[in-house]
This record gives sequence, structure tokens and C-alpha cells, in this order.
Amino acid sequence: MKRIWAPWRVEYIRGSKEKACIFCQKPREDDDTSNYVLFRGKSNLVMLNKYPYNPGHLMVAPYKHISSLDGLGQEELFEHFDLVRKSVRVLTEVYKPAGFNIGINMGKVAGAGVEDHIHTHIVPRWNGDTNFITVVSDVRVIPEALAATYENLKGSFA
Repeated sequence: MKRIWAPWRVEYIRGSKEKACIFCQKPREDDDTSNYVLFRGKSNLVMLNKYPYNPGHLMVAPYKHISSLDGLGQEELFEHFDLVRKSVRVLTEVYKPAGFNIGINMGKVAGAGVEDHIHTHIVPRWNGDTNFITVVSDVRVIPEALAATYENLKGSFA
């Protein structure tokens, strides 16, 4: 029998998610590497998703703690979506995906894991990036460690 090891996933499975808002807490800390923060803009940041669907799964979030796009001013909104565009460009250069899923989950019923702080997911996709594990056991296998993904993308947003 073959085994697939993904020990970092146990934290997510056991439900030990952080209590504080990660999009408010992580920017205040002075440890971008441990927090997987790739870029800090004037009003928004880009960071890796700690529980990715695929390698390179990024999130863009405003520093302002708001639950909808209506709470962003014109400049904040422009920077937010400019960073989404830049994230696609960087991921295309570094990982060469065949496509992307880009989305915002607003509200718990829409699947928002952090429902009170708006953020946009950018998920690179490749042909065949799902396999039998996803189908038979509701588990996703991520073939790259977060630290390796961070190193691959670090500096590309400069």
C-alpha cells in the first residue's frame, strides 16, 4: 500500500483555525516569511493560502477589516484588483498554469472561511490537477510545501 504524507493538513482537519482575523493579524506581525506574505501594497496585501487547493494558491486582501466590496474606496478597490491581475501575471511566469480560478466568497453560506474580511482567491490550475484521492475521500494532495512555494514566488512582486 502506498501512503501519501501531508502532515501540515492535520491542523486544518482538526479545526484549529486561528481565532483572530488572519488578514488583520498577519500584516501587523513583522514576519512575512512565516506568514507567507508575498507583497504589501498601500491598501492591500498578497499572501499564500495556508490551506491551498493547489501550489501557488494566493489571496489578495485589504488591510481594512470589511466584509464586502462596498467598504472599499476607489483607490483601495483599484489596488486590490490590480494585485489580482499582478498575481495572475506572476503565477503565469513562475508556474505556467493552464488556467485560473479567481473568486470572492462573500458570507459563510458562499463558502467564506474568513467571512468578515473580504479577500480574493487566485488558484492556478493545470490539466489533471485533481486525482482519485479528491474523488474518493474528499482529500486534496498538494505536491509542493508552502515554504517552497513562498521561495518560488518571493521577490516576483517587487
